Amino acid sequence: MSNPFIKNKKIFLIYLLIWIAIGLIHSSILFFMLDQEIEKVFLESLIYNFLYLLLGISLWYTVSYNTLEVYSTTKIFLNHAAAAIITSGFWIFIGYYLLSKVFESDLAYKTFLFNSLALRFMIGIFFYSVIVAVDYVIIYYTNFQQKLFREAELNALVKEAELKSLKYQINPHFIFNSLNSISSLTLSDPAKAQDMTIKLSSFLRSTLSKNEKQKSKLSEEINNAKLYLDIEKVRFGDKFDFIEEINEACKELEIPSMILQPLFENAIKHGVYESLEKIVIKLICEPQKEFLKITVENNFDPESVPRKGEGIGIKNIQNRLKIIYNHDNLINIERQKNIFRVNIYIPR
Repeated sequence: MSNPFIKNKKIFLIYLLIWIAIGLIHSSILFFMLDQEIEKVFLESLIYNFLYLLLGISLWYTVSYNTLEVYSTTKIFLNHAAAAIITSGFWIFIGYYLLSKVFESDLAYKTFLFNSLALRFMIGIFFYSVIVAVDYVIIYYTNFQQKLFREAELNALVKEAELKSLKYQINPHFIFNSLNSISSLTLSDPAKAQDMTIKLSSFLRSTLSKNEKQKSKLSEEINNAKLYLDIEKVRFGDKFDFIEEINEACKELEIPSMILQPLFENAIKHGVYESLEKIVIKLICEPQKEFLKITVENNFDPESVPRKGEGIGIKNIQNRLKIIYNHDNLINIERQKNIFRVNIYIPR
């Protein structure tokens, strides 16, 4: 980790202002309480405080190599105790040497300087302790932020992988049935077989192109759904009709890609396939407060025996909505007499 007192201008400025404040306090004590001359006051404050300002910056490297990840608490304490003594001793020695040379002929000041070495040594220990404590706070705060960032990044990657996995669960039976229908039509009605092949190709191409996109415009999803229904129309003929009631304001809004596909598959599988009567599949989209409400409904034969399925469709949609929008109440199912209805709420 780079030294924040060097790399971060804001931290360095705060650090510099703190030392300026310490220098002013130091000068005030020397001038007003100890009655020292202004020249000695200024020079002493400048030398001692500027010297520790530089030492304080270098202490970052001592702290960064003495962490709990590397050493035990006892080892760290002993290392810093030794470093504090050496740093403080070096500080007062250099300061004393420089000031003694500058005021070499002033015996009174040199005596004052010498007699204050013990107090200055303790002040040096105090400075060391405070700076080291601040360094540790910076290190562990930075590590904590990086950990949060990595966790968020990992969660995003897991979410993306899960979403992709859910999107790739396209019902293979639809493809198999379509291919079987094409195979049958090649003998009885080659033109229809060709038409169905083209539509199936367009549908699969559209589906694959959306695999990397988490969201698409509602209008694009409706077009894709129509491709699917056109293919099924070749299989089932006039056994179902499709009606759409789409509010124009909704068409440009984005929804999760391929979120409608499982609903139309369910309508075909549990409505059209099981009923002898004509089935009407209806798609309704309208704004509702802060949501886009999407409804897919179809009538069904209540007397028919329900086909067993894997239950992937609705559960798939519910899981994707929960992952994307962090809500688990964005889908509900209604069953009224011979009407099956699924409502999806997309936050706008």
